[in-house]
Amino acid sequence: MQMRKKDKECTFRGCDFVLKHKPIYSFFKRCIDFVGALLVIILFSWLLLIIAILVKCTSKGPVIYKSQRIGKGGKPFTFYKFRTMCVGAEAELVNLESQNEVEGGIIFKMHNDPRITKFGKILRKTSLDELPQLFNILNGTMSIVGPRPCTKNEYEKMQNHEEFKQYAYLKTLVPQGLTCIWQCSGRSNTTFEEQMQMDVKYLRKRGFWFDVWMVLKTIPAVLFSKGAE
Repeated sequence: MQMRKKDKECTFRGCDFVLKHKPIYSFFKRCIDFVGALLVIILFSWLLLIIAILVKCTSKGPVIYKSQRIGKGGKPFTFYKFRTMCVGAEAELVNLESQNEVEGGIIFKMHNDPRITKFGKILRKTSLDELPQLFNILNGTMSIVGPRPCTKNEYEKMQNHEEFKQYAYLKTLVPQGLTCIWQCSGRSNTTFEEQMQMDVKYLRKRGFWFDVWMVLKTIPAVLFSKGAE
């Protein structure tokens, strides 16, 4: 395969592939991201307002949960979600790590996490807690389609672990996204190994029509709460 100057040779699990430099695709992807996010925010501003009021009325704490996530090039950015956990949830994580149901200990997942509020469970089940990320897409820190951004803590764990170091590098070669293969292929029902394989698959296949396909597949996954918790 003939490589262009800005193409990148990549390796994952012993398999080589080329991450193609696609300036035209990247330009139109950013345009679609901006226009699409803006339209959805305008059309569903009423829903954003209703959810914000319900979050505030059903539990103490801020409406929006902000955290530091890792974006393209390994650069941190402020990530927005509707708050679904009680105040102080991050501090309580230390006491729950022994109950982590994801092998490897890089990411934390737990069925019936006691930190999640009653209304937060509804938001997570319907994926409505993700709506504030439209503002991340609007400001360019995220894209509609791309690997899901990891936390700084998860990123540091992967960088310090020889088995996952290459994955941490690969997933941040492109803008992180609101949805990707993982979002419409089981989500919480997938293992960390499967999540890595899905992200690398996206890197290999990324393109305009593949992004469209991901968005179309995400719609029924969200509507039927496939793998959501």
